[in-house]
Amino acid sequence: MDGVQWVALVVVVVATVVGVGVFARGATTIARTVRIGRSAPGRWRPVAPRARRLVAEVLGHGRFQHRPVVKVAHWVVMLSFPLLFLTLLTGYGQVVDPGFTLPLVGHLWPLEWAIEAFAWASLLGIAALFVLRLRLRPRGDDARRSRFFGSNQAQAYFVEATVAVVVLCVILLRGLEYATGDESAWHFPLTAWFGGSWRSVETGTLETATVVVATVKIVVSMSWFVVVGLQPTMGVAWHRFLAVVNVYARREPDGRPALGPLQPITTQHGPVDLEGLDDLPDDARLGVGAIEDFTWKGLLDFSTCTECGRCQDQCPAWATDKPLSPKLVTLALRDHAAATAPYLRAADESHAGLDLIGSGVIDPDALWACTTCGACVQQCPVDIEHVDAIVDMRRYQVLMESAFPKELGGAFTKLERQGNPWGLPARARLDWAKGLDFEVPVVGADVESADAVDYLFWVGCAGAYEDRAKRTTRAVAELLHTAGVSFAVLGDGEGCTGDPARRAGNELLYQMLASANVEVLNEVGAKRIVVTCAHCFNTIAREYPQLGGRYEVLHHTELLNTLVAEGRLRPAPQEATDVTYHDPCYLGRHNEIYSPPRELLGSLPGVTIAEMPRNREQSFCCGAGGARMWMEESIGTRISTTRATEAIGTGASVVATACPFCTVMLSDGVAAAATEGVGVPEVTDIALLLLDRVRETSP
Repeated sequence: MDGVQWVALVVVVVATVVGVGVFARGATTIARTVRIGRSAPGRWRPVAPRARRLVAEVLGHGRFQHRPVVKVAHWVVMLSFPLLFLTLLTGYGQVVDPGFTLPLVGHLWPLEWAIEAFAWASLLGIAALFVLRLRLRPRGDDARRSRFFGSNQAQAYFVEATVAVVVLCVILLRGLEYATGDESAWHFPLTAWFGGSWRSVETGTLETATVVVATVKIVVSMSWFVVVGLQPTMGVAWHRFLAVVNVYARREPDGRPALGPLQPITTQHGPVDLEGLDDLPDDARLGVGAIEDFTWKGLLDFSTCTECGRCQDQCPAWATDKPLSPKLVTLALRDHAAATAPYLRAADESHAGLDLIGSGVIDPDALWACTTCGACVQQCPVDIEHVDAIVDMRRYQVLMESAFPKELGGAFTKLERQGNPWGLPARARLDWAKGLDFEVPVVGADVESADAVDYLFWVGCAGAYEDRAKRTTRAVAELLHTAGVSFAVLGDGEGCTGDPARRAGNELLYQMLASANVEVLNEVGAKRIVVTCAHCFNTIAREYPQLGGRYEVLHHTELLNTLVAEGRLRPAPQEATDVTYHDPCYLGRHNEIYSPPRELLGSLPGVTIAEMPRNREQSFCCGAGGARMWMEESIGTRISTTRATEAIGTGASVVATACPFCTVMLSDGVAAAATEGVGVPEVTDIALLLLDRVRETSP
């Protein structure tokens, strides 16, 4: 070896020892931070479905479906990382011997083709991501509108620059290999065009250039290891490794996002329910009040965050100038975990149980601004479970600190005393049926059990007490009667499903309400249930199984769509009407029911669907979820007004939805958003649109 090679070898060895050592130290720090969390049973099994979904998500990049450029760019950069690692190994050999190639595979042309293709594609991909980041960078008065607001831009640029330099070195080395070797251009499909022009250069000069470029490639790679290793909170880099574990350990093994049902409440001693309250130790903390109260999966979530801001970009609270950004909450928890973990591992009691809200880590206004719509979870490319984390922190505030918005106090009292958040008496639950020209049978009074009818009709609190929702309830009852579908209701035996209490953090009140309902439903032999409220649907179908209540639950749009398809309901033609459909979060995003409501609308003669820009998975919340229906919206623009403005912008004369909460919120929003000279669309449930047309064909 000559002098240049000796110097290069020393530099490479030192850089590698330091780089790998510092990186290993950073990885160990993250592992120790994650281990301070509570246990998270069931996150490793079943192995086969989890592994399949991991491979499918990594290779398919399904969470990027609405961003094709980003999807392709990120995909090639991601796959180039393991593939081009072989060129890093080659680089070590080239420092000693410029003509070195890997044994067995060094001249394997399919591998060489793949390396060159991914090197060029990765260069173009990282350039596209760099340009995109520049275009979307926070600036001026509109800084908040950038999804990169609050992200560490310097770290991101460093990572992108490292990738660019490394792939440039790979491409240059391939050209030098062609210039100094005796292989044909067949082995250098994308680099022979410039490598051939170097064949006239002296061999010694080319070999020196090979050593220098290989050294630069290794030093830059190891510098990346050092920078990343020194910053365990550098999620934009660490997600390359942590995302694999985080996606594998997702809540739902079948690949669905962590939406729908919430997880049971736990303490640091394990899961807890109403029956076990008296047996809890004195130091038990319900929910999450301190960073160590999160599960290890929750702490892994925070470390895995890429700071891409897709969650922030979709969040209705952030979009309406509220202090909640799911990304900023995640980053605050990540940084707090990293800062306190060393003390907690050392059993320093001064940091144990430090209140996340009271200590200023999380702004209370941010915690209570969440509508639990799930847009953040739906959009996250690394499967962070934001909603579960927020609700767990609410649980601690409600159950341990009694610290919650004052409006919730009244709602909790009404739920506890009257069994509904309106505070109205149970005897009024059947008032909606007054004046119908057919009898609505009540289980236990008119029919012995739910087995005697096709469906148990779960009316819900809104459907029983709220005037606009009662119209939907009557419409569904009339449509089922017209179609010859037998049904019965529980009447005053029905109580609130508990959804508002659970989303507000009052898990024990939820369990009280839900357990009573499950007991009633099981007693009456309920098997098939139809509901009109998206929140009731989600709770009964997805959460009651946690309490032993398993039923076949249909949303009314699903059942009505089937009845129309079967010809049991025949809508008559009416004048042409443009209708825009609003996806309720707990029907669409949480339960993936997007098509039946649209198919039902499409079956109505004369109806043309005018989709809002944000629809289906990207639909914008009405603002009622997460118990926000019962809280004042005093900060920023009202979410319902923002959504109503979007609906008005379609030019549709009707805004159709399929949830009573959405109907209430959008009705108010349309009234607030309407401007002079612009037609005010009607807000209504799909069932009412169908009933208007079916009545014309009914005998």
